[in-house]
Amino acid sequence: GKITINMGVGVGGKKLSNAEAVLEEIANQKPVRTYAKKTNKDFGISKGSPIGCKVTVRGRKAIPILEKLFKAIGGEISGNSFDGNGNFAFGIKEHIGIPGLEYDPEIGIYGMDVCVSLIRPGFRVKNRRRESRPIPKSHQINSEEAISFLEENFDVKVI
Repeated sequence: GKITINMGVGVGGKKLSNAEAVLEEIANQKPVRTYAKKTNKDFGISKGSPIGCKVTVRGRKAIPILEKLFKAIGGEISGNSFDGNGNFAFGIKEHIGIPGLEYDPEIGIYGMDVCVSLIRPGFRVKNRRRESRPIPKSHQINSEEAISFLEENFDVKVI
């Protein structure tokens, strides 16, 4: 599977580079910038300007990061966070709640969205370019399986 951690800062410049530094510290890899799709005059955002950053961590590297992120939300996640296809998401209001991250007055406090996609062996069939096929219902991951996987492998309670 993979985790995608997204920070929508809303402005570019120093604030965005601080957010990128926080993400790099969490994930140990360089984040990519996300750009505005539309111009929004109320927020002072023009199309194509950098307004956030995200980082995607795949495979085994994602497990220790996910454990840290679950500690930041107190090891509890709502049942409504699951979408029925083996994906779930949660938000973190303050990055200083994540173990191993200290508060730095120069950086400030940032929140983030965390999206997790679980997969099974054989899911490449759906995404490959040649002869892609739909995944049969029996092989898809439903909410119950995702919840039981979380409760067995991570120190997490689903409410």
